[in-house]
Amino acid sequence: MMKYQIIGDTDCPLIQIALDQGEVVRIERGCMAYMSNVTLEGKMNTSKKGISGMFSAIGRSITSGESFFITEATGAGADAKLGIAPAVPGKIVCLHVTNGQQYRLNTGAFLACDHSVEYVMKRQEIGKAFFGGTGGLFVMETQGDGDVLIACFGDILELDVTPSSPITIDNEHVVAWDASLDYSIRVASGTFGFTSGEGLVNEFKGNGKVYIQTRNIHNLADALRPFFPSSSSN
Repeated sequence: MMKYQIIGDTDCPLIQIALDQGEVVRIERGCMAYMSNVTLEGKMNTSKKGISGMFSAIGRSITSGESFFITEATGAGADAKLGIAPAVPGKIVCLHVTNGQQYRLNTGAFLACDHSVEYVMKRQEIGKAFFGGTGGLFVMETQGDGDVLIACFGDILELDVTPSSPITIDNEHVVAWDASLDYSIRVASGTFGFTSGEGLVNEFKGNGKVYIQTRNIHNLADALRPFFPSSSSN
């Protein structure tokens, strides 16, 4: 399993990972903050090789918004360590995945994982793809056995879903969920779907957990937009 520490303050932490010589972890492209006795190598974001791997990585990038590349960090000596930081301020959580427990991740949630873990693109139903602005026709699903680090904007909360207690969550607040859960995406309310001020929501049913972030980065962008000069300003 990944040997890591969450360091820094509680609002803007980063992860320090200890690596044995030759040990490899996969990290989100561009998230390295510092390293010692570690080598970094950019690789295509796919488990396939050769030409088929290139087209697979291109397909993942186009359909999901994920980067064409992913970075592999390898311990190159004794006391190897790597510091990584997410793009936005917020909490970081470790999900342990096994053959019997996998997760689906919203775009932007992935931060790092063991070399024994990867994520694949799962095709969504057309209805989910039509409304799912952060996944399109595909959504990320973990595979393997090990640790996955996910990052959020703000704090991260763990919500329980049971057969008797389904839950509806704003799409922009969803970070990750049990792959076994059934879910659908729809417009929140109103004749045209947005009269209540809400946008798209995810309805989760079944038995499992959903991880949500307490802040919405698109709402923050909308709140800040009036304070930025427009392109027509002199």
